[in-house]
Amino acid sequence: MSNPVLNEAMRLLPLPEPSAGIDAYVAERERALTLDPRKRANYERYLRSSRRDPNPDYLPVKLDIENVSRCNFRCTMCVVSDWPKGRRAGDLSLADFQALIDEQYGLVEIKLQGIGEPSMQGDPYFAMIRYARARHIWVRTTTNASLLHLNDNHRKLIDSDANEIQISIDGATAETFEAIRRGSSFRHVTANCRALHDYAAEKGVCRTKMWTVVQEGNLHELEALVRLGADLGFRHQCFSLELGGWGNELWEERNRRVDVADRVTVERLHGLIDLGRENGIDVRFWHVVEKYSTESPKSLCPWPFERAVVSSDRQVVPCCTIGDPGVSRIDGLEARSLTDVWFGTAYQDFRRAHLERRIPQECRSCYRAADMTPETEA
Repeated sequence: MSNPVLNEAMRLLPLPEPSAGIDAYVAERERALTLDPRKRANYERYLRSSRRDPNPDYLPVKLDIENVSRCNFRCTMCVVSDWPKGRRAGDLSLADFQALIDEQYGLVEIKLQGIGEPSMQGDPYFAMIRYARARHIWVRTTTNASLLHLNDNHRKLIDSDANEIQISIDGATAETFEAIRRGSSFRHVTANCRALHDYAAEKGVCRTKMWTVVQEGNLHELEALVRLGADLGFRHQCFSLELGGWGNELWEERNRRVDVADRVTVERLHGLIDLGRENGIDVRFWHVVEKYSTESPKSLCPWPFERAVVSSDRQVVPCCTIGDPGVSRIDGLEARSLTDVWFGTAYQDFRRAHLERRIPQECRSCYRAADMTPETEA
C-alpha cells in the first residue's frame, strides 16, 4: 500500500481475531501448556528469548502444515491455476502428520492448510484436526466450502473441534464469485455454508469467519458481501487487502494488476463495519500498513525465529507468504526431523541473512523497498 495517508488511517481499522474470541484462544493455550511440561518449558524459553537469534534454544511454537497441495478450483489470483491438473505434490499422510505433532512438543497453534483445498483429502483431514485438538493445540483451517455437502463433511468439520474455520467467499453474486473462483458453484458453496452454520448452531459453537480477498473483480460488491455473509450465517467477516505472489515474480506482477488497496477509501471501509453492525456481523480487515525493515532486529520478519511451513511433501518452507517449496525451501524431512532442520545450519544461515541485512530474494517483497540496497541483498 503506497498511499501514506491511507496507511496511517488503516492502522486504526480492526484486525481479525479468533471467531471464538481472544479469551478462548488464551485459555486454550494455557490448557496446552498445562498438559505437557515440556511445552510450557519450551514456550517460556521462547518468551524469554530475543526471538532474533540465528540459533534459538526453543522449538517452533506455531506451524503451518499443508495436508494437500491440490485444489478443485482455479482461482484467478492463485498459483494453483498454473499447476498441472491443479496439483503440485502428493498428500501428507495421517501417520506423517501425527509423527510431526508428536515430535514438535512445543506447538501451541497450527494452521492446517497451505496452497490447496484441505477437505479434498477426506477423512484423514478431519482426523488430523482431532489429533491436534486432543493435545489442546489451537487449530485454524481454511476451506472453499465446496465439498462440505459430501459424506457429512460439514458435520465432520464442526465435530473435529477446529477452533477457527475460515471460508473463502470472493463474490456476492454467482457471476462475480464464479469468475474469480473458477471451477466453483456459487449455489453449492452458499448452501454448504448455511448447512455448516445450522449444524454449528445446533452444537452451540461459533467457529467460522468469512474471508474475502478484495480485488478488481469484486470491488463493486463489498457492501453486498457483508449482507451475503450475514445471510449465510456468518458472525465474523474479514476483508483482505493483500494480494501476494508466493515469492513468485510472475504472480507478484499478475496480482499487482488487480490490486485495489490504494483505491479503497477508509470511509468506505468504516461503512462496511457499520453495515456489518446493522446486520449482526463483525467486519474486520487484513492489511499491511508497514512492511518489515532491516533497520533493527525487532523490525525484521518474525517467521524465521518462531514458526515454519511444512508442505504436503514434507518440505520446510520459510513462511506462508511463500508457501511453495518450488520457490524456496530450507530443507526436506525425508531423512531428517523438523527438530534437526530447525536447529540446523541451513536455518541458521537463513536467519543470519535477515539479521545481517542480506534479505533473500524471495523475501524482499515483504520488506521496504528503501531497505533493498546492494548491501542488504543476499
